[in-house]
Amino acid sequence: MNILAITWDPSLGIDLGFFMIRYYSLMFVMGFGLGLVIMKKIFLNENVSVEKLDPLLMYVVIATILGARIGHFLFYDPQFLFQKPLEVILPFKFNPFRFTGFQGLASHGAAIAILIALYIYSKRELKKSFLWIVDRIAIPVALAGFFIRIGNLINSEIIGKPTNSDFGIIFTQLGEDFPRFPTQLYEAFGYLAIFFLLFYLYWKTNKKEQSGYLFGMWLATLWSVRFIVEFWKESQGGIETYFNVNLNTGQLLSIPLIFIGLWLIFKKKS
Repeated sequence: MNILAITWDPSLGIDLGFFMIRYYSLMFVMGFGLGLVIMKKIFLNENVSVEKLDPLLMYVVIATILGARIGHFLFYDPQFLFQKPLEVILPFKFNPFRFTGFQGLASHGAAIAILIALYIYSKRELKKSFLWIVDRIAIPVALAGFFIRIGNLINSEIIGKPTNSDFGIIFTQLGEDFPRFPTQLYEAFGYLAIFFLLFYLYWKTNKKEQSGYLFGMWLATLWSVRFIVEFWKESQGGIETYFNVNLNTGQLLSIPLIFIGLWLIFKKKS
C-alpha cells in the first residue's frame, strides 16, 4: 500500500464541448503574461520605451514555440525531423489530417532559439547590446520555466523514475499503479528559486551593471538544476545514444550552457 504516494489524475483542461482549453497552454500564457509585466517594470526603471515590448513578445513567443519544437526532434528524434519537417513546424498531421497541437517540446531548443531571436531584436529593435537584453529577460524566463514544468506535471509528462518505495506520484493517466519521483516539481521549484535570486540581484544589487552577469547566473543555475534533476528522470532517448557516458541527452546539452554561464559570471568586468 502506497501510504505516502499521491495519486495523480487531474483534468487536462476546461472542456467547452467544441474545444478544450488545456491547462498546459494556460501555463504558457501565464508565463508569458507575467514575463511581460516584469519586463515592462524593468523597461520603465531604465527609461526604455515600453513600445519596444510588443516586438519583444513577438520575438520570444515565436522563438519559444519553433525552437522548442524543432529542438525536440533535432535532439531526440532527428529522423522524424528530416522525414516530415512540416509536421514538426505545424500543429497538425496529415494522412489523415488532424489537429495535434505542439506535442514534443525541448527547453534546450527553446533557449537557443530565444537567444538567436534576442540577438536580432537587440540589433533591429532595441538598439542596445545583446547582453543588456539577455541579462534582463533571464528573470522572467526563469519564472516561465516554473509554469511550464507545472504544465508538464498536469500532462503527466517528462516523468521521474520509479521510487521503489511508498513515496512519490502515481500517474494513473499512464496506466500505472506505482509511484515515481515528482521531477516536474523538483525542476519547477528550482526555477522559481532562480527567479527570486535573479530578481533580487537586479533590484537590490548593482550586478545588472556588470554586463553578462545576470545572464551567466541564469545559465549556470538553471541548467545545473536541470542537470541534477535528470538523475531522477526517465530518459527520453536522443543523442545520448551516441555517447558512451552515463549521462542522458538533457544533461549533455546542459553542460556547455553551464560552463558558458560560469565564464560570464567570473569574467573580468567590462
